[in-house]
Parts: sequence; structure tokens; C-alpha cells
Amino acid sequence: MIVGIGVDLVDIARFERTIERTPRLVERLFSGSERALKPHSLAARYAAKEALIKALGGSDGVHWTEIEVASEASGRPVFLLTGSTAAVVAARGITAMHLSLSHDAGLATAYVIAEAVPDSIREAVPEAEGRA
Repeated sequence: MIVGIGVDLVDIARFERTIERTPRLVERLFSGSERALKPHSLAARYAAKEALIKALGGSDGVHWTEIEVASEASGRPVFLLTGSTAAVVAARGITAMHLSLSHDAGLATAYVIAEAVPDSIREAVPEAEGRA
């Protein structure tokens, strides 16, 4: 069952100017492995993190550097969550998150869909809790 949808759009040139003016933002927003990426990829990851927060319905307990956007071998983007952010997602019963990223024409966009097992099924099958 879909429990949240989030979308975000980032102007790549504006994002680049912002991180040039305030380089410490990169440390505050991105995990260690993300920091080495080019600005257009960082802009897409920023959009993904914003879209995730929107899909969750807010940022309580969510920390930017605990949200990492990685790629599967196929190139499909996925979230790697740690710390209190992973705990927030698990506590909300979210069992799957789908992420799509794109950047073109100077814009980066991300779309997130969060899914959870309906309460009636989760109550009947307790081991379904905690998967994300």
C-alpha cells in the first residue's frame, strides 16, 4: 500500500552556486561517498532526499547524512538509510521505497514512493515489520 509520495526539482546551476558560496553545505547534506560526485549528481541526490522527506510526511528524526543515494549494479538508484533515519522509516512501517532520478535541461528531479504493509496484514504477520 502506498503511504507517501514525494517529488522535488532542483535548478542545477543555482545549486552549484549555493555550494560554491557555502562549501560546508556539502558536508551537512551528503554522506562521505556522495561528496566526491559532480554537482549535477549532487543536485539529483539533494532532490532525492527532499522527495524522501516529503514522502515521509516530514523531517522529524531524519538526518541528511543518514540518507545516502547509491546505485545498484543495474544503475537503479536506491536509498541506503542509517541511524535515526532508518529507525524513523521502520517505525512508520515502511517496507519499500522506490526512487527515480533524472537530470536534463539544467534541472535535476527525483520522485519517491513509500510503501507499507497494511496494518491488518502487519498484525497478522509480525515478522513483516522492520523491513525497508
